[in-house]
Amino acid sequence: MLLLGLTGSIGTGKSTTAKMFAAQGIPVNDADQVVHELYAGEAVPLIEAAFPGTTADGKVDRTLLARQLIDNPEGFKRLEAIVHPLVRQKEVAFLEQERAKGTPAVLLDIPLLYETGGEKRLDKVIVVTCSPETQAERVLARPGMTEEKFKSILARQVPDAEKRQRADFIVDTEQGMEAARAQVRDILTELGLETKEPDDA
Repeated sequence: MLLLGLTGSIGTGKSTTAKMFAAQGIPVNDADQVVHELYAGEAVPLIEAAFPGTTADGKVDRTLLARQLIDNPEGFKRLEAIVHPLVRQKEVAFLEQERAKGTPAVLLDIPLLYETGGEKRLDKVIVVTCSPETQAERVLARPGMTEEKFKSILARQVPDAEKRQRADFIVDTEQGMEAARAQVRDILTELGLETKEPDDA
């Protein structure tokens, strides 16, 4: 089974691109979605113990957590030490399930792929990119996003230029959805995987 990794800096269109691979029949394990589920499940007591006052109604309140982390960058390491092992467990279960089905290829959508050395366990890495101007425009349009928060996120991510240099494949979302879809199909074709035309998808 071919293990494909998908990554990209915040606002480059990574989640949208992951959906394009899913529409082509590639099973996707979305690390962000897994974290979202963990923040409403098994990670809650662990995060409350490490960061008191950041949970409410049995869920992690991301705004309260972000507020604590902005004041305390060291806290990111503690948070990662709690969350990453749980995310990996879910990923392993996903891979076992797909292997058992005889799936030819899967996509692991991992926001901090290079930052966590994730490329070592993958066959190919696909990086999603766009211009810095488009990226800033997309991110700052998100509810609750500020310049300060955006800069703090970027500071923890490997720069886009370095990601592109290290990638096996690139999807550039600057030219819109159709162009990105065509790039996704081209990547799958190059990897010898079946693709669906837009009408079939």
